[in-house]
Amino acid sequence: MSLRNPYGDFEITDPQAMRALAHPVRLAALSYLQKNGPATATQLSEHVGASPSVTSWHLRHLASFGLVSDGPPPSGTDRRQRWWRAVARGFRYEMPDTPEGAEAGRLLRAEMLNQALEAAQQWLVETEPTLDPEWSRLAGSANTLVVLTPAEAEAIESAIEQLLAPYVQRRDAGETPEDARPVRYLRISLPEATD
Repeated sequence: MSLRNPYGDFEITDPQAMRALAHPVRLAALSYLQKNGPATATQLSEHVGASPSVTSWHLRHLASFGLVSDGPPPSGTDRRQRWWRAVARGFRYEMPDTPEGAEAGRLLRAEMLNQALEAAQQWLVETEPTLDPEWSRLAGSANTLVVLTPAEAEAIESAIEQLLAPYVQRRDAGETPEDARPVRYLRISLPEATD
């Protein structure tokens, strides 16, 4: 596993792929497949806010960039339906240094932030009120300003990824503790402007 990619994420380098994934339906479809596993366009449509045919079109577009692929149908399901799967648990990209690439990266970053903020708001309204007190207490949030060099910021990000890596990578069914539950970590680093 790469030190710069300890989770084995799909690495996006093509600005056209970034621009394609910046579409809300495509990003939502990929996120759903990464979280829940294989699904049909019909199943995904109710989660991404598009009709099955539109969802299918978006999935084919994602497949053209290698982000999703045909997946085998789960046992006991209709084998005539087309099942889709994410090719990796997650994805990552670095901001390209060309003007076209940077624009595509910003579009993707904006949509990722929009969907992350929506997920946090949905969690606050729907999930948090139902949590046991122990889990509610463990739901953390912080807003910390630190003054860093670029190398220090990169070192902090790397340390966080290395810390989370053993938990991100799938545990075998027998290795998952009985009291474990999915926990989403939303990390947003926002370098501020200087005077």
